[in-house]
Amino acid sequence: MEQSTREGIVKELSELLTKGNAHVTFEEACADVPAELLNQRVPDLPYTLWELAEHIRIAQWDIVEFCLSPEHKSPKWPDEYWPAPEQQAQEADWQHTLHQIQEDRERFLALLQDPAQDLLAPLPHGTGQTLLREALLIGDHTAYHTGQIILLRRLLKNWG
Repeated sequence: MEQSTREGIVKELSELLTKGNAHVTFEEACADVPAELLNQRVPDLPYTLWELAEHIRIAQWDIVEFCLSPEHKSPKWPDEYWPAPEQQAQEADWQHTLHQIQEDRERFLALLQDPAQDLLAPLPHGTGQTLLREALLIGDHTAYHTGQIILLRRLLKNWG
C-alpha cells in the first residue's frame, strides 16, 4: 500500500474512533451522567448506562488485546462481555470504565499509526481478521452502543 494512501486510511480510522463526525461521540454521550442514574433501569430495556459502557469497555479491550497478543484468550460470549446484572456501579467504577475505554483506544490508535503495521494483512494468529477490520469493528460497535446510551439517557430524562 502506498504510504500516502496508508496515512489517509489511518487518519480516517483515527477520526472514526475519536470524533463524532455524523454522530455524538462516546465521551459526549457519557458526560455529566449523575451517579444516581448509573444503575437505573428503564422498563423493557435489559441494560443500564453503566452496563452499556462496561460492555463497550470489555469488547474494545478484547479486540485490542487480540490485535496485540497471539496468546490473548477472549472472554466467553456473551456472559463475560457484560457485567453481571446484579453488579452495581459506583461513581468510581463509572470513571474507571470511561478511563479504560480511552486508554485502550489510545493503545489501538498507536498500533494503527505504526507504519510497520500492514492494515490489510491478516493477523497471523487470527482467522482472517485485519487491523482495518478490527478498527471498523471497534468504531461500529462503539457507535451502536453510544446510540443506546443516548436513548437510555433520554428515557431517564437526562439528555439535552
